[in-house]
Amino acid sequence: MCVAAIYDIHANLPALEAVIDDVRQVGVGRVVVGGDVVPGPMPHETLARLLDLDLPIHFIQGNGEVAVLAEMAGQDSGVPEQFRAGLQWNAQQLTPEDTQLLDSWPKTLRLEIPNRGEVLFCHATPRNEKEIFTHATAEERVLLAFAGVDVQLVVCGHTHMQFDRMIGGIRVVNAGSVGMPFGEPGAYWLLVESDNVELRHMRYDLVSAAERIRQSGYPQAQEFAARNVLQPPTEAEMLQAFAQAELN
Repeated sequence: MCVAAIYDIHANLPALEAVIDDVRQVGVGRVVVGGDVVPGPMPHETLARLLDLDLPIHFIQGNGEVAVLAEMAGQDSGVPEQFRAGLQWNAQQLTPEDTQLLDSWPKTLRLEIPNRGEVLFCHATPRNEKEIFTHATAEERVLLAFAGVDVQLVVCGHTHMQFDRMIGGIRVVNAGSVGMPFGEPGAYWLLVESDNVELRHMRYDLVSAAERIRQSGYPQAQEFAARNVLQPPTEAEMLQAFAQAELN
């Protein structure tokens, strides 16, 4: 059984459409959506496209869903002020059915893959959807977040950069970001098979995607198109930024 792990879509529908095409070409049998479907420029449409897939699909919550749900409930989302307008706009775009769906997603998922055993899917770490670590974070700073994990493979996301590393004897693979990557432009996802784990990266029509995003009405549409689609921040920039907030 092949499993596609698609993370951090951030309501970038054109990127998701491209990944779905790639998933079909590979012949994936099941999809895990690893959180942060929202917020972003096309939230309702992105959810609808995922639900329209004719494949078994599982969802987990990311910090994006947690923030949007808090905003919809009139609670403090904890999001910096410069991102509040986009968060509020996302909350306005989602239907009551969308809200109920986001609220029903678990924080982690265990999935049995034949000849591999159980794989644990989480958004950031097994204990928290917000914790930050990258391939450059020292192992001793991450070990506590994986304490008690009893599987050989954990799939995560959150930092929008792919990696494949060992933490305390556990293989931890970051699927990267479908819709808001850091580093080379394009869409990133992960293929998990019985005997293989493949980090995948694909280019799609970035210019067309940027134009669709600009027309979405999203308050940060211009910036999203420019800085998250056409010319994302470099990996070096983001590693430096994340170093200030990574696990202690």
